[in-house]
Amino acid sequence: MLLHKCLRRLVTSSVIRICPSRTLYTSSNHIILGIETSCDDTGCAVIDGSGNILGESLYSQNAIHTKYGGVNPLVAKILHRENIEPAVAEALNKADKTIKDVDAIAVTTKPGLLISLQVGVRYAKYLARMHSKPLIPIHHMEAHALIARKYHDLEFPFLVLLISGGHCLLALAKDVDEFVLLGKGLDNAPGEVLDKVARRMKLKNRPEYSRMSGGRAVELAASKASNPGLFEFPLPLARVRDCNFSFSGLKDSLERKLIKKEFEHQAMGCELIPEVNDLCAAFQTAVAEHLVHRTHRAIMFCEKNNLITPNHRKIVVSGGVACNNFIFKSIEYLANQTGYKAYRPPPQVCTDNGVMIAWNGLEKLRKQYDAHKDICVKDIDPTAPLGKNLVNQVKSANISTKVTRLKHII
Repeated sequence: MLLHKCLRRLVTSSVIRICPSRTLYTSSNHIILGIETSCDDTGCAVIDGSGNILGESLYSQNAIHTKYGGVNPLVAKILHRENIEPAVAEALNKADKTIKDVDAIAVTTKPGLLISLQVGVRYAKYLARMHSKPLIPIHHMEAHALIARKYHDLEFPFLVLLISGGHCLLALAKDVDEFVLLGKGLDNAPGEVLDKVARRMKLKNRPEYSRMSGGRAVELAASKASNPGLFEFPLPLARVRDCNFSFSGLKDSLERKLIKKEFEHQAMGCELIPEVNDLCAAFQTAVAEHLVHRTHRAIMFCEKNNLITPNHRKIVVSGGVACNNFIFKSIEYLANQTGYKAYRPPPQVCTDNGVMIAWNGLEKLRKQYDAHKDICVKDIDPTAPLGKNLVNQVKSANISTKVTRLKHII
């Protein structure tokens, strides 16, 4: 009860100010705590000034939200409130540290589900106030983009494809806090649409898929396809010469194909169609081809405008959907064809996690981001854009891009 009263008092304060004498200069001895609650996972991590992970924790809500057919924001908020304190305590215990040992707290403030973000930010503000710690506000998508730098030698600039259940973005990472947005999702995110089609195909009715996410179920079912070319899907936005994404048309196309097959086989109730593996393979290929097509145009735009030099031909794929091996290999194929190299973080940090938040905090401190000023947490922004928007400039460039068909290549 005492903790909840303290949190309520802090809600009215949108800014936490630290005395200028608490200026931080990063060293290997510094300790950073990262807190992530942007959607449905409560993630915390403790890293040192060299980027070593000292302790981490992740309280996943996936099994619970699967029952709702997607993330239920109110349930997510309740579970975050239950999990945030033990998650932080677990990460600190694994690191053999206390909150007094922490030099800075990095916390996700944007974008994401508003009521989920609020839980993490309020708790971070409570810790900062109680223990006089500076706060580092973190942009969730920037953290996804830059976590690859912890594991790979990646100098700026480089291209980033961020694909998850809530986002689909193409951007150029020019620096730790400088991004250029080249393309964005117009409707369903790829992770969201994979979950929806998995539910529509009733994959969870098979025991081997019942406890996994829809996207993972589609990937596994697709790997068992005997005739992956049985179904054909259109290429979304084929005549629109920009780098934006749209997956709703693919979802509708799958619905029509599925209805036809269900009628043909009289598949009623919980029954799956016999060709479900082939349908999954074809749909996954269609998603990958769309991602490759737009990413190819982003490459051409950046090179045409000298945004990327020959020494920086690198593409980072991050976010939850980056765990899909077929999709990553598709981007890897494009990279090889265009003289680039594709990278992705390890699977455990592709999805939402505290490590990427702590790492992004460290990257900002290395640049003395706000370290010489009062550090504050500004208003939470659930729809915050990523960097400078060049989406219209990409479209105006009118760059023609060939379609890369993948089903006979990957």
